[in-house]
Amino acid sequence: MAVKLYPEVADRRRERIARDVAVVLMLLFLVWMGRSVYQRIDSITVLATGVSSAGESVQTGFGAVAGAVESVPVIGDNLASALQSSGEATGGNVADLGAQGAEAIHRTALLIGLLTFLIPAILLVGLTLPDRVRGIRQMSLAGQFLEGERSPERDRILAMRAVFNLDVDHLLEYSADPVGDLIAGRHDHLIEALFADAGLATPTR
Repeated sequence: MAVKLYPEVADRRRERIARDVAVVLMLLFLVWMGRSVYQRIDSITVLATGVSSAGESVQTGFGAVAGAVESVPVIGDNLASALQSSGEATGGNVADLGAQGAEAIHRTALLIGLLTFLIPAILLVGLTLPDRVRGIRQMSLAGQFLEGERSPERDRILAMRAVFNLDVDHLLEYSADPVGDLIAGRHDHLIEALFADAGLATPTR
C-alpha cells in the first residue's frame, strides 16, 4: 500500500500543508517560549552569585588578616587560626549558601522552561497527530481501493458508491442531479466527486 502524505487535489493539498506548517511553527514558538522562560529565571542566579562572591571576599579578607598576624610573637599562631576559623564560619558559609542558591535557581529555571515547552507541546501533538495519522491512513487505503484501470462497469460501481455514500453538499458541487446522472450513465462527475472526497486526483480512462 502506497502511503499518501498529502492529498492530490490542489486545494486540499494546500490546506493540509498549511495546517502542518502551522503546527511546526507553533512547536518552534513553544521552544522559543520555553527557552525565554528559562533564561529569565536563570538570570536571577546573579543575585546568588553576588552573595557567593561577597562571602568569598569576606573569607579572603579574614585569611589576609590571619596571614598578617601570624608572625606576631607568642599569640600569632593562635590569633591567625582564630581569624581563619572565623573567616570560614562567616564568609565561607555565605559563599556556600550563595553557590547552593545559584544551583537551585538554575535547576528550577531548567525545570520550568522544560514544562513551559513540554505541556503545551504534548497537548498540541496529542490533538493534531492522531487526526493526521488517521487522515494519511484513510487516504492511502482510499487510493488502494479506488485506483485502478477504468472501465464502464467499474465507473458505474464507483458512481453508485459516490451517490450512496458521499454527503449531498459535496456531491452537488460536482453534479446538479447526482441520481439523474447515475441513471443516465453520466458517471464522470460522480467519480470526480468520489476521488476528490478522498483527496485523490481522478484517473483518466
